[in-house]
Amino acid sequence: METIRLPAASLALFILFFLFTNSASGSYPRAQNVTWKSTNFKTILTWGPEPSVDYSYSVQFSAVGQDKKNDPNCFRRSATVCDLSSSLKDPKACYTADVQSEPPRGETSDVIEPPYTSSPRFCPYKDTDIGRLDFKLEVSANKKTTLYVTDPLTAVFKDGRQLNIRDIFADDLAYKVTYRRNKSTGKKVHVSKTNVIELPDLDRGESYCFNVQAYISSRSPDKKLGELSQTKCSEDKDLSIFEEYSVGVIAGAILVILLLIAIIIAVTVICCNRRKNAEGRRSGKEGVPLQNV
Repeated sequence: METIRLPAASLALFILFFLFTNSASGSYPRAQNVTWKSTNFKTILTWGPEPSVDYSYSVQFSAVGQDKKNDPNCFRRSATVCDLSSSLKDPKACYTADVQSEPPRGETSDVIEPPYTSSPRFCPYKDTDIGRLDFKLEVSANKKTTLYVTDPLTAVFKDGRQLNIRDIFADDLAYKVTYRRNKSTGKKVHVSKTNVIELPDLDRGESYCFNVQAYISSRSPDKKLGELSQTKCSEDKDLSIFEEYSVGVIAGAILVILLLIAIIIAVTVICCNRRKNAEGRRSGKEGVPLQNV
């Protein structure tokens, strides 16, 4: 009988051990695909899968080398996103985050350490994407072209003021201008350290098209450039005829016009002479007296 009971007792111990270890490690699925998404320092942590009604997610974060903190806006929620923009206060620090699987809000659990998944390291100064810039295009009376670039606002605040990208990147920030003649595919590039960009080497009287991007030389190659702006083109509708066309074209056009005028005059004179001759012959015939038969 003992030889029969020992396997049963071993099986019972194994089942108890399995249940204990499973309960101790947490019975909720771990988060997967924990990813940072950030543009202009607005930083979102995302993950999956969507939780069931039996569990929720909480987020802890920390700067590298510092203690972890709970994000109060992402505590035991059913959402799979967490906006950490206001929590990552130092743009030049590097951060990690843990997504924990926990009981729903209002419920308790005996699990000491809930299952969690850690994010990759994220450094806002080096990793956040820079969004599309806006700029105004101005062509002066002497045909000098100037671009006025607007530095976009970020999600970072300091002393109650919302900072723009120039406030954060300072001298690291430059602007890459890509331009071409209108209706042409050949492109040129100009890099400026200031957001007032003068382009004096453009041909007078030509229409040009421009795009602008933020350029941060200290970053890795895949993060140096921001999003490409919309294309804006200068207009040439106010050009004089002498700026629009060369002297040769103007002279040729004048000669063509004079030739057309000469042809019209010659045709008019010929037509008038023929009409006069026809009228003279008609009047001569009418003046001859009828002969008696």
